[in-house]
Order: sequence, then structure tokens, then C-alpha cells
Amino acid sequence: MTETVILRREGAVGRITLNRADALHALNGAMCAAVLDGLRAWQDDPDVAIVMIDHADGTRGFCAGGDIRMLAESGAGDAVEARAFFRAEYTMNAAIEAFPKPYVAFMDGVTMGGGVGLSVHGSHRVATERTLFAMPETGIGLFPDVGGGWFLPRLPGKLGTWLALTGARLKGVDVRAARVATHFVPSELLGNLKVQLASADYGAGPAEMVGEILNRASHAPPSASFAAHAETIDACFSHGTAEAIEAALAESDDPWAAEQLKALRSKSPETVKTALKQMQRGAACQTFAENMAMEFRIGWRKVQSADFAEGVRAVIIDKDQAPKWQHGSLAEVPDGMVEAYFAPLAADEELVL
Repeated sequence: MTETVILRREGAVGRITLNRADALHALNGAMCAAVLDGLRAWQDDPDVAIVMIDHADGTRGFCAGGDIRMLAESGAGDAVEARAFFRAEYTMNAAIEAFPKPYVAFMDGVTMGGGVGLSVHGSHRVATERTLFAMPETGIGLFPDVGGGWFLPRLPGKLGTWLALTGARLKGVDVRAARVATHFVPSELLGNLKVQLASADYGAGPAEMVGEILNRASHAPPSASFAAHAETIDACFSHGTAEAIEAALAESDDPWAAEQLKALRSKSPETVKTALKQMQRGAACQTFAENMAMEFRIGWRKVQSADFAEGVRAVIIDKDQAPKWQHGSLAEVPDGMVEAYFAPLAADEELVL
């Protein structure tokens, strides 16, 4: 049986390679557990100076997300499997965020949802011209989880809120310009770069050596494609309610805003409002663990929501791309319905990191 996550040592480097090519390396519970096992084994190992994560050579994408079909099937029943997956994935995300050594993620190719959680919380994130980043969950009635409430509000301006609500995609150098990635390296240089990292002498300081190697290989990104619309993003997505954001986009003189309005209106209204509250509360969280506990509460309930079931049907099962959301507009979504996703769970159900 093929290993879906390959763990091994190369010199002073602990290497994690995703190897589930038929699903664009999308995560399942066993993969999360394997990554977590590697991190726990290496964090206190004096012979391991850094960790690298990538995907198998000759395969597409870094990681396209999580096992959405499983989440939907479980959510249609008792949701036990879905909630166990969230617990495993979020525990893994927290281990990456807290990892005490350099963690180098190669975001080469599709990096969405769960793939973002595998990379963005690490100390060093390398994008290439093939990187395609997105948090597209509002389009399937889920929400931008895996720590989205932590890192998205902390991007420059209101970039994170724009990405969370519309599911907008960033390509290549834009991922670096948005500070989702820390470095941009042409994909043709990755092989040699990994060899350099694996053969380096980290005695003088792992973080300094990793930074030096990555900086030598990095290319300065040109102006981001979204830069011309930064003022529009900040002006429109700074409002406190989703309805006000929608109105600001509709009233904007920037033609680009009309495209964002169309995208926003195609998403689950309930999920857009939930994601905005997630961004607001995540920005106020004092610790990553606090944010992940909040997201676990949302995920616990969201997998059994009508809009998630409908979103998966429309996008993944029937693929008609025509979801019929529970509410026809943002204004129709009761505030209490959104607030309920954030309510505490029973003491033995909460995520404790």
C-alpha cells in the first residue's frame, strides 16, 4: 500500500512529503496523524535542525485541501468522523504554528484549504510561479478554517477579509506579495534548493542558515496584480457587516469591485456572514490555540449545515456549479443563526491544545 505521507531524515533535515497524487494530496485523518507524528518526533531531536514539507516529485499540486466528500457524508449522519478529522487537523496546525525549529513549506502548485494550513503557519513558506492559493470554503458552505481566523486578519490591510469572503485566488508572485509566502523561487530551482537545505551545516544557527539559503534563491516579486485595487479592498472590506461590505462594493467606482460583488453574491450567504465574524473574532484572539478552539466550534456544527450539504452537492458531487443556498441574500440570514456557530461546546467536546 502506498504511503500517503513519507517521513524520512536527510542529514539534519526532517522531510515530510505528501504522496496522495490521485487527490492532489488532499488531507485525510491518517495523513494529519502522520505529519503530527513526524513533528513530535523531530521537535526535541537534537539531530534534526529543520523540517521541510513538499509533495511527491512528478505529481501536481502541493495540497488541494481536505477530504470534503468525507466531511459531507459524515455530516449527513452523526458527524463523528468529520469532527475527529477536524480535531486531528487542527492539532496538526497548532503543532506547525508552535514548532520550535525552522519549518520550510514548498507551496509549489495548488495550495488550498488544508494545504494552506500545512504551510502558512510555518516559519518559511516558498511560493513558485505554479502556486495557486485560495481559501474557497464560502463557495461550498463551509468556512475558511485551518487557522484562517488567525492568519487572514493579520495580512496587510483587508486582504484577508477579501480572500476569506470571496474565495479569491492568488497566483505565483501574488502569494509572496500578499505575505502568505515568505519567499518566491522559480520552480526550476527547487530541486537544487532542497539539496542545499539537506546538506547545510546548521551548527551556527538553523534559522539564520535557512534564511540565508532561501534569500539567495529568492526572486523579488513584481508589483502584485491586486495592488491597483488595494484601496478598494481596504475601503469595501473594512465594514463591520457583510451587508455593508456588499453595499460598498455595489457603490464603488472601481469596475473591479463589480467582479468581487458578483463573486460574493455567488457564495453561501450564511457562510459569508460566519466567515466575517470569524475574521473579526480571530483578529481579537490572543493566541493561536484560542483561535483554533473557536474554529473547532464552528466546524463541529458547520459540517451538518444545509448549505454545506448543498455546496458539496453542487461543486463536488453533481458539479452543476449551481447551489441553491438556504437563504437568498445576506439580509435574510438571522444574526442568531450565525452566532450559534460560535457558542461553546460541552466541556468534553472542546478542542484543547
